[in-house]
Amino acid sequence: MLLLALRNVFRQKVRSAITVGAISFGVAGLILSGGFLRDLYAHLAEAIVQSQTGHVQIARAGYFDGRVRGVEGSMITGRSQLEGVLRAQGEVREVAGRLSFAGLLNNGRTDAPVLAEGIEPMRERALDRNLQILQGRRLEPADRFAILVGEGVAQRLALRIGERVNLVVATAGGAVNVLDFEVVGTFRTISREFDARAVRLPLAEAQSLLDTDGVNLLVLSLAATASSDPVRHHLSQPMGELSLDVRAWHELNDFYPKTVALFERLFGVLRAIILVMVLLGVANTMSISVFERLGEFGTMRAFGVRGGRVFAGVLLEAAVIGAIGASAGALLGSSLAVVISAVGIPMPPPPNANVGYTARIMLVADVVAGASLIGFAAAVLGALLPALRVSRIPMVDALRQGV
Repeated sequence: MLLLALRNVFRQKVRSAITVGAISFGVAGLILSGGFLRDLYAHLAEAIVQSQTGHVQIARAGYFDGRVRGVEGSMITGRSQLEGVLRAQGEVREVAGRLSFAGLLNNGRTDAPVLAEGIEPMRERALDRNLQILQGRRLEPADRFAILVGEGVAQRLALRIGERVNLVVATAGGAVNVLDFEVVGTFRTISREFDARAVRLPLAEAQSLLDTDGVNLLVLSLAATASSDPVRHHLSQPMGELSLDVRAWHELNDFYPKTVALFERLFGVLRAIILVMVLLGVANTMSISVFERLGEFGTMRAFGVRGGRVFAGVLLEAAVIGAIGASAGALLGSSLAVVISAVGIPMPPPPNANVGYTARIMLVADVVAGASLIGFAAAVLGALLPALRVSRIPMVDALRQGV
């Protein structure tokens, strides 16, 4: 039956080529669109990780949910022992301490509420590679009373490099404390909302402001973003026993999962549309082919071939066309992905973002396999109705069509 199906497919070269072409272009389109979305996810993930959250963060239980009150209640104790445990994980490249708090930034003319982060500049180098410095420079280990401000904060207060500002905070004891800083740079991340309220200063000055010697966040930099969930899962039990909460980067930023969910739904609609288009094209082609060959099927029935075998033969022809079309589409889509990626696609900033990027087409095995499967399934499903109709037509009527 397979040999007969192959002969029938290649006997009608033009019609088979049209059907194979339709399947191929559908599969290639799915590979390109799916690879584009995967590249978008990867760029968005790295931008969030490398400019804001790191791969994994550890804090006191309840801190991420806003259930911890006061600075002292959020401090992590036994940091040196914790770092030893964390660095023992093979994927962990760096452990940086942060002290996050709310404050009021004043430049003598006006003020703005800010979310401040005390950081360790040397350790943060592994965490802020996607942090874009617009003016000035990054914080250096030798800096004292220096501050790095987000783009939105700088615009709101009309700050210039070298200008002096005051950061006012409430200490753990309830008193008000203030320190004078020099603006050494302005930065931009993936999030416009974050840049509108974020400032960074050396950890020592942040601890002095809050009258503490601790940190409320440990931020891990890993060898690969894909290791975030395995590392989080591995650390959850031992950290939980110490009343610490472990969160992966995507759990700290709901913009990413919501964006992925939105685009995956849109891609699902695209898959359905391509499936229907290919299915209708194959159904039309197979219907014409079957109608032209009614005499042939009637002769087969006259020689004792049952309707079920005729049905299987037509489906086998569609499966051969589907396999050829899916393979050609996978090859075409992969080739186009390589060419497009070599050139690059300039992209504007995503919603709520400040930075554009150059998109490429990521070749992912499950996307290629899924697209090929959809193309093959559409060919087989499109042939079901014509195959069923020809298998049920009376033998006499089929023979009459061939006269």
